[in-house]
Amino acid sequence: MKDAPDDWTHAKFTKRWQLERRKRLQRRLLDGLRQIIAPRQRSIAFYGVNINISGVIRGDPMPAQELVMSQKINLNVNGAGHDVEVEPDSMLLYALRNNLGLRGPKFGCGLAQCGACTVLMDGNAIRSCVTPVSAVGNAKVVTLEGLGTPEQPHPLQRAFIAEQAAQCGYCINGMIMAAKAFLDQNPHPSRDEIKQALNDNLCRCGTHMRIVRAVQRAAGSTQQ
Repeated sequence: MKDAPDDWTHAKFTKRWQLERRKRLQRRLLDGLRQIIAPRQRSIAFYGVNINISGVIRGDPMPAQELVMSQKINLNVNGAGHDVEVEPDSMLLYALRNNLGLRGPKFGCGLAQCGACTVLMDGNAIRSCVTPVSAVGNAKVVTLEGLGTPEQPHPLQRAFIAEQAAQCGYCINGMIMAAKAFLDQNPHPSRDEIKQALNDNLCRCGTHMRIVRAVQRAAGSTQQ
């Protein structure tokens, strides 16, 4: 190959160097694991799952059965049972959106801080982005789609439309679902009580006043 162009030779050398560098990094990682993990420790907890690492420390490939596998889990969503094939520790939000095709709950922060992913579980407003599917059990889950239909929207949905409460609309799922759980407990709230109930739901467009008026309309509340 003495007639090979210089750029081919350089590319071959670069690839070989990358492979050798990768092997060195892998050896360093294994050496570090041997030092920080006690000799008697055979497994580590990763997102609540115990993983056998004894073979990994020796440099053996991890057996396939040690990997977290998907399971068929039955969820009661919007009044119907659904079998979904998911990993038990995956979040409820992903099962609702990816497996069941429900687009009401949104991914906003992934940290239960914004409220865009809110759904009802046995009547309580929960953040589905941090709720594992395995924690749902036999609870009844209701999403925005389960409140009403385009032909017959829920009173809250009608009120939000009447007040034109949405600007970009990304937060509205969480606002409506949180308001639903709140009004079920307090059917005739004051304006201040509504504001306090929705305090943990973020709206970056700043339509808070319309949102509060929409909840007041749905509650038939004119109290101050």
